[in-house]
Amino acid sequence: MSPSDGYERPAIAGSGTIASGLAAVASALGDVHLLARSDASAWRGEESAQGSAAKMDDGDPRRIKVTTDPADLSDCDFVIEAIVEHPEVKAEQLQMLGEICRRCDLATTTSSLSIGELASASGCEGRLFGLHVFNPVERMELVELCFPEGIGDGVAERAHAWCDALGKTAVDVPDQAGFVVNRLLFPYLFDAVRLLERTGMDPEDVDTCMRLGAGHPMGPLSLLDFVGIDVAVAIGESLHAESSSEAHEVPDRLRELAASEKLGRKSGAGFFEYE
Repeated sequence: MSPSDGYERPAIAGSGTIASGLAAVASALGDVHLLARSDASAWRGEESAQGSAAKMDDGDPRRIKVTTDPADLSDCDFVIEAIVEHPEVKAEQLQMLGEICRRCDLATTTSSLSIGELASASGCEGRLFGLHVFNPVERMELVELCFPEGIGDGVAERAHAWCDALGKTAVDVPDQAGFVVNRLLFPYLFDAVRLLERTGMDPEDVDTCMRLGAGHPMGPLSLLDFVGIDVAVAIGESLHAESSSEAHEVPDRLRELAASEKLGRKSGAGFFEYE
């Protein structure tokens, strides 16, 4: 294992936006495996990851090795789980990865779940930590690292070294729902939705006010569409379950959009319509 890079044989379990972005970024350092659950998701993940890597100065699409066979990850020294934000599904995937990759460090990209609870549920205590990256992974500099109580010797040092090698800024955060960014961000996003519910304002007008008046690069409603309405609901539910704060309660408008499959950019409609 290279001290400067932290890990030599990384893999990402998942084929969605975050997983593909991580694979693209990791390709700058060397070979990286991308584990998909089906041939169809493997094709989509490969296309996305290799396309992103090709646009990066140091990315190399040829280094991204896509597979649907978990056994292909058995020799990896680091595996990142990046699948749906559901505790039971994540725990099951992590348990499987932990059994196949017995000598590797494990990470999860969860943005709202307890790392300690995931580690316990998956049987990966001492090996599992949180590695929360932000979309788009290729451009966003921050990584929130969460090391639960009982993490093994050397894991934090290797994780920080790998983030440094990727050119990311890693910050240690507490094991609380939402870590730091989402803990502070989502009350603002949810309040923007409640403003719509109370006033009937046009979503574009709300976003324009925050972009031009507060200097935000993206308005709150466009950001919710970008994150994904279903993901925002899941994050809000985790935050509210832990804090019981009214600020973390999911607005009815978000639940209605999720129920009607209007999930934002990825579905073509949310607060706004997309091509």
